[in-house]
Amino acid sequence: MQEFKIDIENKGERIDNFLAKNTELSRNKIVKMIKENKILVQNNVVKNSYILKEFDIITMEEYIEEKMTVEPQKMNLDIVYEDDEIIVVNKENGVVVHPALGNKDKTLVNGLMYHSKLSNLNGEFRPGIVHRIDAYTTGLLVIAKNNIAHAHLAKQLEEKTTTRKYIALVWGIINTDTGTIDAPIGRDANNRKKMSVTDNNAKNAITHFKVLERYKESTLIELKLETGRTHQIRVHMNYIGYPVVNDPVYGKRKIIDSTGQCLHAKTLGFIHPKTKKYIEFNSELPVCFLNILNQLKD
Repeated sequence: MQEFKIDIENKGERIDNFLAKNTELSRNKIVKMIKENKILVQNNVVKNSYILKEFDIITMEEYIEEKMTVEPQKMNLDIVYEDDEIIVVNKENGVVVHPALGNKDKTLVNGLMYHSKLSNLNGEFRPGIVHRIDAYTTGLLVIAKNNIAHAHLAKQLEEKTTTRKYIALVWGIINTDTGTIDAPIGRDANNRKKMSVTDNNAKNAITHFKVLERYKESTLIELKLETGRTHQIRVHMNYIGYPVVNDPVYGKRKIIDSTGQCLHAKTLGFIHPKTKKYIEFNSELPVCFLNILNQLKD
């Protein structure tokens, strides 16, 4: 049981926001616990919108993580390349990479487990996963079938020797032809689900971009990553004032439709873990991206 005593600095704040900032739990988990009466104020049941008062005492039961299992599921996978060591897959829009609370099945991992044996270096819920992209980002990922291949690929990512190029459509007209964003990224202080450019508990993050085409109110760009932070491109482009089109979290611009954000992992290159030769793969922009692009071209 945890206990929090509210002082004058925190009065007037919603209980769910306060606990999200002062515990390791996400806001969703906190809201769930409030609904289950596992979080009380003066031993009374409250709503997650409850506004804290000075001298309030919050009691919170220990959060017990829900048990999960990962099962193979038959899925249609867009496999670009496969051999005994690796799989290169072109991920579709809306597909989550690996299971987690809230996304327990129908993830890319579930489909990959049905298709092949995978490495286990990344734990039970992320077999084969060397790197990730967001659910609504499309494009290329390399998957490791065994631990030797996994370690080899992970080292390349750590040493920044892989090639990862993205195509994005962003709001606004970028006047410079090329640019580099060098700004550290960490967890957003007010929303644990978001990342932000910050100096607090942050890691260095570097993104290079070049303009491919300018339209009336948007710009098509190619981006190359030096680092691989969570939401890196989305956070960096929003930070400099050019958020990704259709991004539901960053930028707060209009959403054109519900087909996903205009961000595609187009190029992926690395040294093959067995042959030790450099290989590179490219993928075309998906229909969901092209539909929005064609609208903004007009």
